[in-house]
Order: sequence, then structure tokens, then C-alpha cells
Amino acid sequence: YDAKQPENATLTEGKWWPQDYSGEPLVSFSAEEGKAIGLKLGDTVTVNVLGRNVTARIASFRQVEWETMGINFVMIFSPNTFAGAPHGWLATLTDRKATTADDARLLNAVTRAFPAVTTVRVKDALDIVNRLVAQLGTAIRAAAGVALIASVLVLSGALAAGNRARIHDAVVLKTLGATRRTLIAAFSLEYVLIGLATALFALAAGGVAAWFVVARIMT
Repeated sequence: YDAKQPENATLTEGKWWPQDYSGEPLVSFSAEEGKAIGLKLGDTVTVNVLGRNVTARIASFRQVEWETMGINFVMIFSPNTFAGAPHGWLATLTDRKATTADDARLLNAVTRAFPAVTTVRVKDALDIVNRLVAQLGTAIRAAAGVALIASVLVLSGALAAGNRARIHDAVVLKTLGATRRTLIAAFSLEYVLIGLATALFALAAGGVAAWFVVARIMT
């Protein structure tokens, strides 16, 4: 729950409750997850907290920027929803200039000052994810490079295979009165059209593949 709207979220529908709100339980829902399960403004959702069913009305939807690593949740309730219920506090700390030694000293200091506080270092997990993404990007670039080289070889082979036919066509056209400039222009136009068709196909195939990876695999 929270009395104030989170900084790393933007309301897309509805409005946030006042800080001194004391009416019926309200909830702010993540817009993406809410849309996925067919929720709309004014609907009610029921959650079970410590064996007790709590029903709240959706007061707003939020566009959540999860990439900021700030504290946020799919559902945020108005504070009066859980009045009197046992709960704990959650906080995040980010220091982009801190070294591993700085992190260790900070964790030790927090543990000594607040023995009941549980600290979780998420930087290691993020570093692992970043390395995996970097390796995936390298593999994709390598595969794209191999595909590009293979396509160039295939195109070169196709052009070489048709070279004899082009020589024959050039001789026939020359006999019929075609000039050197006309022949060069005709063959150049043919190569341009072949290259353009190849580029358009590659662009379409790459776009579809990128959409599939982003929309289906990385969701």
C-alpha cells in the first residue's frame, strides 16, 4: 500500500487517492497486467491476506517503468485497506559509483545497526542478466554475419550462373542495334532491381523475426 503515487509510474486512467483517504478499499493496478486479464476502471479485485479476503475497487491504472528498479508492484492499495494488519517495510538503495567493497561495508553496517533487517544484493543477479544479454547479442550478430556472407555467396553464384545468358543477350541486342550505353543501363537496372528485391525481403524478414523475439520470447 502507499498514500502517494510512486515516482516511477504514470497514471493512464483514473486518479490517485488523497493521502488522508478513509473510504472503501481502493487499488491501483498495473495497466499492462490489468489489460491482460481484462480489468477495467471500477472493477473489484479480491486478494487473500493472512487468511482474510480483502476486496478493493480499482481506482486507477499505472504505466510502470520496471527498468528503474525502484519499488513498485502490480497492485498498490490505499493505506486504509490494511489498517491494523502486521506488515514490514521495504526500501531500495542504489549507488552507481559504489564498488564491491563499498557494498560489503554498507551491508555490514546495516546488519550491525538493524539485526532484524534482511538485505538482498540484487546487483549480482543484474550483472549475470547483463552478461547473458550481451552474450546473446554477440551470438545474434555472429549469426547475422554468417547469414550475410552466405547470402552474398548465393547471390554471386546466381549472377555467375546467369552470366552466359547475359553475354548471349548482349550479343543479340548488339546485333539488333543496341548501343554500349543501352546495354550497360539495362544490366545495371537488372542488378539494382535484384538488390532492391533482396533488401526488401531481408528487411521484412528481419522485422518479423525481431517482432517475434521481442513480443513472444522476451515478454
